[in-house]
Amino acid sequence: MAARVFRSSLRWWGCRGAWLSRPAARCSHSGGEDRLETPSAKKLTDIGIRRIFSSEHDIFRESVRKFFQEEVIPYHAEWEKAGEVSRELWEKAGKQGLLGVNIAEHHGGVGGDLYSTAVTWEEQIYSNCSGPGFSLHSDIVMPYIVKYGSKEQIKRFIPQMTSGKCIGALAMTEPGAGSDVQGIRTNAKKDGSDWILNGSKVFITNGWLSDVVIVVAVTNREAHSPAHGISLFLVENGMKGFIKGQKLQKMGLKAQDTAELFFEDVRLPASALLGEENRGFYYLMQELPQAVQHKLAELKTHICVTRAFVDSCLQLHEKKRLDSATASMAKYWATELQNRVAYDCVQLHGGWGYMWEYPIAKAYVDARAQPIYGGTNEIMKELIARDIFRDK
Repeated sequence: MAARVFRSSLRWWGCRGAWLSRPAARCSHSGGEDRLETPSAKKLTDIGIRRIFSSEHDIFRESVRKFFQEEVIPYHAEWEKAGEVSRELWEKAGKQGLLGVNIAEHHGGVGGDLYSTAVTWEEQIYSNCSGPGFSLHSDIVMPYIVKYGSKEQIKRFIPQMTSGKCIGALAMTEPGAGSDVQGIRTNAKKDGSDWILNGSKVFITNGWLSDVVIVVAVTNREAHSPAHGISLFLVENGMKGFIKGQKLQKMGLKAQDTAELFFEDVRLPASALLGEENRGFYYLMQELPQAVQHKLAELKTHICVTRAFVDSCLQLHEKKRLDSATASMAKYWATELQNRVAYDCVQLHGGWGYMWEYPIAKAYVDARAQPIYGGTNEIMKELIARDIFRDK
């Protein structure tokens, strides 16, 4: 079945990309071909080395790799400065069959399998170009619409999203709620058969370029728990009251457009509701518990233990008794801890921690140099090891 579906997708790619010239072979993951294991390959990016992929996947990978080499890599630095990729790129990706790969053909998608979707993820990573938000669009937003949307919603959005003419985004995170779905304040209230949407979202990938956004909103504040009062809505670019804020200045992923979104009395028709009313929390299928207190306790313990050792080194140094091996231990351990603490604190700040204007972002970036200069930590370990084996 998987092979048949994939052959169907190959025909689709063939008519779009004009690169398929031979009949489909048996899928390797069903036992049709012998392949090298990853450790035996000359390079981990070699094509045709993994058992889960077939020769059809190899052909597709060649096409995807060529796409990123020719259509993305040469322009990525320019897009980093602009804070967004071009809309033209999205339509080129659609023509090449790179969007909606794992969405069924009868819904308007490509009709490929999960392995071919994985190829698109991997090849973008190999290109080292983080700008195109294809995965969020194809593998999160589109499946929500296909799984929970009406026939009308699927017919309206999926073919356009597959072609790259309609860019999708998911708006969940809020300034005061972070990733805590149950802390959402954006709300939608009924007005006759319509809904009136108010609120704001932040850190929304594809937000600036988006044509349709799945917005998470509270629709029943009287529910016995927030999980029972959240719904999803399809909000389209151009709707009155839907305002896109500034593109956010991040410390990385600079070509990936990330924006604030505002909703001021946006009137939505009943047909904008995605799935059933008050079932949005279950659709999101996300549980994001935050054990912040425990993490802070852990970090403080590590810092205090390290400080005790550094204080001891200071005392030894003041008495001219600090040897090279002990100093190397202090430098290696303290700088590694600095990086771990900065990393965890960025995580604790959520999306705000990734914004360049926040002190923790600068602390995180600056910490990375510490294990390098003043003698790399690899050298520190070598000095420590020499002292261990000096008398042996």
